[in-house]
Amino acid sequence: MRPAEVSGKETICDEGNEKKIRSRYFRSGVIMGVLTASLVVTAVWAGRMAYQIFRVRQAQATAATEDGEEKESVVSGDTIQKMKTLEEAIDQYYFYGDEVSQEELQDGIYKGMVKALGDPYSEYYSREELEDAVNSNQGISYGIGAYISMSRDLNLAMINGVMEGSPAQEAGLEEGDIIYEVDGESTQGMSLTQVVSLVKGREGSTVHLSIYREGENDFLDMDIKRSKQIVATTVESGMLEDTDGIGYLRIREFDGVTVDQYTEAMAELKEYGMKGLILDLRSNPGGDLTAVVDIAGKIVPKGLIVYTEDKYGKRVEYTRDDPSEINIPLAVLVNEYSASASEILAGAIQDYNKGTLIGTTTFGKGIVQKIHRLDDGTAVKLTISAYFTPSGRNIHGIGIEPDIELEYDEEASEAAGMDNQVERAIEVLEGKIG
Repeated sequence: MRPAEVSGKETICDEGNEKKIRSRYFRSGVIMGVLTASLVVTAVWAGRMAYQIFRVRQAQATAATEDGEEKESVVSGDTIQKMKTLEEAIDQYYFYGDEVSQEELQDGIYKGMVKALGDPYSEYYSREELEDAVNSNQGISYGIGAYISMSRDLNLAMINGVMEGSPAQEAGLEEGDIIYEVDGESTQGMSLTQVVSLVKGREGSTVHLSIYREGENDFLDMDIKRSKQIVATTVESGMLEDTDGIGYLRIREFDGVTVDQYTEAMAELKEYGMKGLILDLRSNPGGDLTAVVDIAGKIVPKGLIVYTEDKYGKRVEYTRDDPSEINIPLAVLVNEYSASASEILAGAIQDYNKGTLIGTTTFGKGIVQKIHRLDDGTAVKLTISAYFTPSGRNIHGIGIEPDIELEYDEEASEAAGMDNQVERAIEVLEGKIG
């Protein structure tokens, strides 16, 4: 369950045994996905996948609908004959570029069928892409150790941060770099999944990136050696300096590793004497449903966290009975790039009145995807239901309005290194602590 989003950046430093954090600035106007090692792919809800087999048993196929009526299949003698005609034309006339394999043509057929749905969240996965998706949802992958997003304006992949000590950092990649080509192949018009499949690879192998960097007269060419397996750091935390015991905790996205990282970070903040908490969900693209439900259960009162309804009206409720409800003042930062699972958490906090939401209206992704594995090792990810907050709100296409509307002041951030949304959250919490 993850859409594309934006990421931001904080500066963390150690002073004695206590972490001190000051938020710096957030870059807007891009769609976020995370590249950790091989890039952590946005927009995937995995977990334990349900197996489903799709087979074409005859040319003139029909499919039964839920009410028992017969529906004519799109796979007919005419469509099969047309595909054969197209294949013959390609074999006989196609000239430009490298030769395309039979498997690539077949994948193109399947991808085209899913693309015809017009749903940006539904997608066909080849075997390799499925492996990436599953690993990414667990927060584990292989690659260059950088965060990546998709620029809405340029429709190209953008580096949105690099990991400390990673191959990406050693190669000189910087936040804001545009990935123009991967191994000589243009990324123009590619989905995030496609870019990921190009950048990932065997440990120790090298990927060549052509980078556009603002202010440079020419493209920058970088050869980056892919790293070993890396576990993503999805949670960042520390005590804010010059405050009366206010902790800061940012969740970049919700993966399989996020719950343990959140639990460890909260325990550490409590040891520091935290009296209030800023939970930063800005530019969090979402992620695993189980992870966000588990974390929400540690914040809001026990009970309903979220529920879903499918096309047939079937309702599934997600509840938690965790007694460790947060009992200190809470402020939650959100923006227009907070989406999907992060909206589930923000919505539950708002419905239970457990914290003050500050920032701008969230992205508005109120639908759920599920990956169905096919018997040949490939898979299809489809939108299967809508989700609702505990009070019954479906925020798809609407988003969640914060309790305090406050635009991010990028000019002030760049000039003074201050985050006006964090400063407003500090004011709110200090008022409640006092």
